[in-house]
Amino acid sequence: MALPVRQQVHYWSVITPFLVGGAIAYFLDPVADRLEKMGLSRALATGLIFVVLILVVVLMFLIIVPLLIQQTNELIAAAPGIFENLRSFLETQFPGIIDENSPVRQSLASLGETIQSRGAELVQTVLTSAAGVVNVIVFLVVAPVVAFYMLLDWDRMIANIDNLLPRDHAPVIRDLAHQIDRTLASFVRGQGTVCLILGTFYAVALMIVGLQFGLVVGLIAGLLTFIPYVGALVGGGLAIGLALFQFWGEWWMIVIVFAIFQAGQLVEGNVLTPKLVGSSVGLHPVWLIFALSAFGAVFGFVGLLVAVPVAAVIGVLVRYVIGQYKTGLLYRGLGEPEDDAE
Repeated sequence: MALPVRQQVHYWSVITPFLVGGAIAYFLDPVADRLEKMGLSRALATGLIFVVLILVVVLMFLIIVPLLIQQTNELIAAAPGIFENLRSFLETQFPGIIDENSPVRQSLASLGETIQSRGAELVQTVLTSAAGVVNVIVFLVVAPVVAFYMLLDWDRMIANIDNLLPRDHAPVIRDLAHQIDRTLASFVRGQGTVCLILGTFYAVALMIVGLQFGLVVGLIAGLLTFIPYVGALVGGGLAIGLALFQFWGEWWMIVIVFAIFQAGQLVEGNVLTPKLVGSSVGLHPVWLIFALSAFGAVFGFVGLLVAVPVAAVIGVLVRYVIGQYKTGLLYRGLGEPEDDAE
């Protein structure tokens, strides 16, 4: 019997901190291992990592988050004016398209007010919802605690799991687990670093050239870079659209904004992705987009968290099955393999 939607949401809100905590421990385990090789104990290495992590998070909340909230509120408040400028531009350049009773004109006139009212309503609901505040507090407390203890005992947990493997199949399972770990490490850690670098670059560069809401645009572009091509399209389109209204008539400024995203894509495609992600990931962009879309649609935010790991696991298992199939009689047949040697 299917669970009610409200009950499903409650279960996911309970599970999410543990999934996030486990993911944080998995990503930070190589750092702890490297600190151990430098002579620190596992407990001291874990404590040092979390002290640095807490300092970074506190710094972000003190500096970046207030500025991000301010620019988001300003963007919502400026939406009516932006669409009014668009309507005036279209009336001037294309007077035959937009008349007094045109649906396009009516849509542009109401779209800005709709974004402003709905955006403010959404922000207000998120900030004032008691359940939402409680869930955020629980998440911020439980996830780091889970991550700390899992990181502290990570090697011991892996050893215990290895001891439970069936002895006859342990080598194959270890090999598959190693391939899955390599795929996840290559993609998630590498692509996450790419997202962080590009998001920082876009935000800083757009703010330096004076684009309003540059921090918001850079954050959006950086986060969406996790999905191939989407970050550049959405972030670039949003930045250029805002630049058209802010720098109308100053074409060199619009070209500079366009050049910032072109430079980011050039560096990503030729330096960041080859160096940080590599070619051995084994996750095709189409397969990744499908996994994110499917799991996000079915499981929401939790689905987005588990989409890439599940896709990586399925990809490794499918490649293993194909390899077994190609070495079997069903594929090779009963004939002599002389043709293979030629």
